[in-house]
Amino acid sequence: MPVSTEQRVQARNDLAWSISVGGIGIVLFIALLFFAWHFAATLFLIFAGVLLGVALNAMTGLLGRAVPLPQPVRLAIVCLALAGMLSGIVFLGGTTIAQQAAILSNTIKSQLTTVKTFLESHGVDTSFFDVSSFSAAPSGADASSPASTPHNLPSASAIASSGGAILGQTFKVLLGTVSAVGNFFIVLFLGLAFAVQPSIYRDGLLFMAPARHRERATIIIDRIGYTLERWLIAQIITMAAVFLVTWIGLEVIGIPSSFILGIQAGLLAFIPTVGAILGGLIVVLASLASGWVAGLSAFGLFLGVHALESYVLTPIIQRQALDIPPATLFAFQILLGVVFGIWGLALALPLMAIAKVMIDHFKAEPGSPETVTA
Repeated sequence: MPVSTEQRVQARNDLAWSISVGGIGIVLFIALLFFAWHFAATLFLIFAGVLLGVALNAMTGLLGRAVPLPQPVRLAIVCLALAGMLSGIVFLGGTTIAQQAAILSNTIKSQLTTVKTFLESHGVDTSFFDVSSFSAAPSGADASSPASTPHNLPSASAIASSGGAILGQTFKVLLGTVSAVGNFFIVLFLGLAFAVQPSIYRDGLLFMAPARHRERATIIIDRIGYTLERWLIAQIITMAAVFLVTWIGLEVIGIPSSFILGIQAGLLAFIPTVGAILGGLIVVLASLASGWVAGLSAFGLFLGVHALESYVLTPIIQRQALDIPPATLFAFQILLGVVFGIWGLALALPLMAIAKVMIDHFKAEPGSPETVTA
């Protein structure tokens, strides 16, 4: 049957429209990738605020099971309890924390210098490992430097150069401190804003979804929120257990800076696998300053804490919240860590949890219980 001219024109128009829509979609996708790459730090900061809001909302929900109070009152109680706990730690142990942090910093620097010297004495190239900034004074000072000629006054150019270097370092430290404090308050503000009125932001996300897909979007968003809440509660319990066991264990062994080492071990427990290894390395490295017996005891403690986290807490608590194969999670952590740095490493698990929820939902057959029920 011959094709009419109108049908051929319609076919060409449909093809042109499909090519145009596909091209626009590709351009928009590339622009989205470029935006995510360029503003990755900002997006991770916002996501951290969302996680804080989810955590506060989860603790508010747990409090609601015991105390039948309105949500704003329960949130206020949770925030006051957290603020009181942090204030008590700062005021009661602030001096101890500061002293132990200084001792730990000096100990780690000394141990790194010792490790570098040991490796060099056995013919290992450590040129990639620069610890010159850890030394109290440079060992290879040039004979013509001002330090080797104390009887000569430094020139005006030397004074100006030294002053400029000091000002530059001071400005960098000040800028880094302001940035860290600013990021902390941004995350805190976002978390409180999300926790105060979570339904507004949930409804806003649903409003952006097309009307015919809004029911599916509701299921996905609710399931993501439920999964993140369970995981965050389990993660908080795990971090508290790691902190207490590490602190008490190091105190029994007699390691200085046991409290600050327990804090860093608990905080690093937020990062699966990599955080535990890094926390254990810091503990063992700091303990070696007290002798080989203390170092071996700290290593045994690290193995015990790691076994407690991996074979007791994770099967009992974490797997009830989120079940991701360790190798898959580790590979995803390394990928995001290499691409986005510490932000990607720290937030790899919640991001993967979101991706897993979406994949599981779309894998389910339409009309099955997994798709219909939240």
